[in-house]
Amino acid sequence: MASTSRTFFASQPLFALVLGVFLPALPATAQDVLQDGSSVDGSFTVDQDLVVKGDTRTDTLEVDGLATLDSLSVRLPISQGAQIGTNDFNAGLSLFDGQVCIGSECNDASVGQPANAALKLRARRPGILFEDTDTNPVGNGRDWRLALNDTIPGGFSRFSIQDAESGRVPFTVQGGALENTLWLGGSHFVGIGTTFPDQSLDIVSNVGTGTVIEMQNTALAGNVIYHLAVRADGEFQVFDRGWLTAPLRIQPNIGDDQLVMTAQGVGFGTDTPAAPLHLQRTDGSAEVLVENTAASPPAAARGMFTMRNNGGSFFTLDNTDAGTTWFFTHENSAPNRFIIADAVTDGPEFTLTAEGDITIPGNFISGSTTLNVPDYVFEERYDLRPLSEVASFVAANRHLPDVPSAADVAREGLDVTQMQMALLKKVEELTLYTLEQQAVITDQAARLALLEQRLAE
Repeated sequence: MASTSRTFFASQPLFALVLGVFLPALPATAQDVLQDGSSVDGSFTVDQDLVVKGDTRTDTLEVDGLATLDSLSVRLPISQGAQIGTNDFNAGLSLFDGQVCIGSECNDASVGQPANAALKLRARRPGILFEDTDTNPVGNGRDWRLALNDTIPGGFSRFSIQDAESGRVPFTVQGGALENTLWLGGSHFVGIGTTFPDQSLDIVSNVGTGTVIEMQNTALAGNVIYHLAVRADGEFQVFDRGWLTAPLRIQPNIGDDQLVMTAQGVGFGTDTPAAPLHLQRTDGSAEVLVENTAASPPAAARGMFTMRNNGGSFFTLDNTDAGTTWFFTHENSAPNRFIIADAVTDGPEFTLTAEGDITIPGNFISGSTTLNVPDYVFEERYDLRPLSEVASFVAANRHLPDVPSAADVAREGLDVTQMQMALLKKVEELTLYTLEQQAVITDQAARLALLEQRLAE
């Protein structure tokens, strides 16, 4: 095994010390002895064991050039002085109280400078390779490397942990990384941008544009990229970077339980939904709006609300203050009527069949503000048609004046309220005709009685 160095050690025969650290012990054969006060200049080769005997002391021992040997055995502790500590080199435990530089760029100025570490690697591309020589079939003898910086032009300045067998790099710290970019705290907490993480993952940013977690799947068509973002105004977003849309937005200070998903359902405003979809408010603002804006071309009729069931269906209007309930029902069995009923079990209040037949148990009352009840017929100024004019109209049109004809009803449909008012008008006009006729009859009866009286005299 060979070791090449240009290293300066003070107050000990540390040439033996350095070789004792980096060269393993081999079985001893014939031995060469390094005595007190020895000085080696240039290059030499040791083909057998080199043994340093006793307490060899010197002010300075310098080794320049190449030293090659099969093994080195240091049998006694070597110290640099009481004020520094003890150096001990053996198969069980080796101790060295000092500074070491390893690498092709090490020189006299590389070790011992103020604030330098105990171990320095100095080369064009220094690194540490961990080779696991375990040959146990069940062992995990994988090799790893601590590597620095790319050698290609335009590469990264970085510190990396590399899988030495696959060549993959699972962990990298790029040069110039900000303070506390990654902090592993107690209680399994991880901090990004903070030294005091208080959650499993705590991300802190003072960037004015907000904080973003990016998730990207390059295997998918279109290179799908999503952001979990806290914007500068405090709004949380799920942002689709590919389409520049934010399908989910949560503004700050919106209150509790805006969206809660449980095994029972989805709650809006409640954490205990009583249905698969439960909207609840405590301030009277509960409302559902389904809207197509004017920007939805073209203007057209669109389905806005659908209830679909394998059977009948209904929705409920419940007045919790008055204690009254109404049900709007699509009947489950034939004839599958549309029914309006209250919670009192006395039968429906309204039914409509597919043929258009309506049934109500009560009265039909029209209170429209346009309703003109024909009491005006009995006013003195009312212009009542003479019966002769009515007779001429009926003869010409085959229906009463002011009453829709069969053709009118077939063409425009029947307005029940309007028809009721038209019929009432005709009844009132008929009453006037009857009263007029009764007056004539009464007058004629009086005149007939007078004539009969005179004839009797």
